[in-house]
Amino acid sequence: MARKTPATYFNLNTEVNNNMSQTKIGIDAGGTLIKIAYPENERIHYQSFPSRAMDDVVSWITNHFENPAICITGGKSHALVERLDVSAKSVVEFDATTKGIAYLADQENRPLDDHFLFVNVGTGTSIHYVNDGKQERVGGSGIGGGTLLGLAHLTTGMKDYETIIQTAGDGNRENVDLKVKDIFEGAVPPISGDLTASNFGKTETMIEQPPSEPDILASIIGLIGEVIVTISSQLAVQYNTETIVYIGSSFRSNPLLQEIIETYTRMIGKEPVFLQNGEYSGAVGALLAID
Repeated sequence: MARKTPATYFNLNTEVNNNMSQTKIGIDAGGTLIKIAYPENERIHYQSFPSRAMDDVVSWITNHFENPAICITGGKSHALVERLDVSAKSVVEFDATTKGIAYLADQENRPLDDHFLFVNVGTGTSIHYVNDGKQERVGGSGIGGGTLLGLAHLTTGMKDYETIIQTAGDGNRENVDLKVKDIFEGAVPPISGDLTASNFGKTETMIEQPPSEPDILASIIGLIGEVIVTISSQLAVQYNTETIVYIGSSFRSNPLLQEIIETYTRMIGKEPVFLQNGEYSGAVGALLAID
C-alpha cells in the first residue's frame, strides 16, 4: 500500500525548478521502502511504497506522469530500473542523501555546520561524516528498523509497523530494562540512575511478572535507540563534530525512538537534529541530481 506524506511547503529553488516542462522524479529504492519525491505546484510532494511492491511503484508512475525524467538511488535501484518503461539516471545513494539533507535543512532554516555526522536509521543504520559537502561512511550497525520489525514479530507476533509503534507507546521500559538505580538500590550512583544498565536485564522481575506486549515493544525500541546513540556519539567524538543529524524511515510515526535518541544524544553533549521529511533525503537528493 502506498503512503503519501504531506508536501514540503516551500518554493522550489532553481535546482529543481529548471525545465519544469518535464516532470522530475527522485526515487530512493531502499531495503524496506521505496521513497519518491517530485515537484508539483512549486512544492515537493512525497510518496512511499513497500520495497516488495515494485510493480505498484511502476503503475503509480505510469498513471501519474507522462515521460518523466527519473533519477534513482538506493540498494534496490537496479531492480526497479529494470521494471520501468522509461530510462532513468542513477546516483550514489550516500551522495544523494547528503545533498538532500543540506537542501531540507536549508529550507527549514536550520543551517548545519560545515562538518557534521548524519545517521540514517533505515532497515539497518549507516553513519556518515560530512565535511564541506563531501560525505564519508565512517560506521554503521545492523541495528535499525528491520531489527524492530523482526524482534517485534518474534516476541509478540505483531507484523504491522504502525501497530507496533502505537502499542509501544503504552509500554513501560522499567518493567523490562535494568536501570543503574536498580543496581544501587537507593544509594547515590556515580552516574545517572536513569541510564540503562542492561537492556532486557530485569530478569527476576520478568520471571515473577511477565511484561506486557507494550512493555516488550517499548524496550526493543529503547535498545535500538541506545545502541545507535552509543555508536554515533563515539564517532562524533572521533571526528570532533557537535551536530548529529538523524534521518531514516525508522523515525516515521515513531516519537518514542526519536525521544530516546534525542535524550541520550543531549546527555553526551551533542546536538541532535531531526529534519521534517528527513527519511526522503535520498529521494530529494536524487531529484536535485536531475539536469
